[in-house]
Amino acid sequence: MTTQHSRRDFLRGQVSRPAAPLMRPPGAQTGFSQLCNGCGACASACPEAIIIRHEGPAGRSTPVVDFSKGACTFCGACAEACDTGALSAQAVPDWPWRAIITDSCLSLGGISCRSCEDACEPRAIRFRLMTGGRAAPVLDSAQCTGCGDCAATCPAGAVTFEQPAPAAEGRA
Repeated sequence: MTTQHSRRDFLRGQVSRPAAPLMRPPGAQTGFSQLCNGCGACASACPEAIIIRHEGPAGRSTPVVDFSKGACTFCGACAEACDTGALSAQAVPDWPWRAIITDSCLSLGGISCRSCEDACEPRAIRFRLMTGGRAAPVLDSAQCTGCGDCAATCPAGAVTFEQPAPAAEGRA
């Protein structure tokens, strides 16, 4: 497992932390890193131009999703363009990423901003009014598709993505 280092973590006494998983294109199969040959066909096929090349170990380039460039429509063009089997069109609906809104959200600081809520087509983001003219973003992860529209429109870069842990079976 690789680690990322930051000055902030060092000053907190946390010398290293695990690197965040890379956000692979929709339809990424188990063993993606071994299957992908880095040809870039998926990036060329993406009509939204959100798939970019990421320089990995030993200078090997692999595709990742970059929501700062726009949102994903889950059209499957990237999977259809993949000849290696690293991406599967059947797995595109099983996109595992969900949005997380961080504390750098402008609305939490009293600045009137609802750009993520306005951009969210499935209406997964709402704002709960607080005292002092602030509003807290509330994200319904069951409604979130992980499309990235909220991240693309956020002026503060307050939207990140994570893969939720699978629900434990047998819990009531």
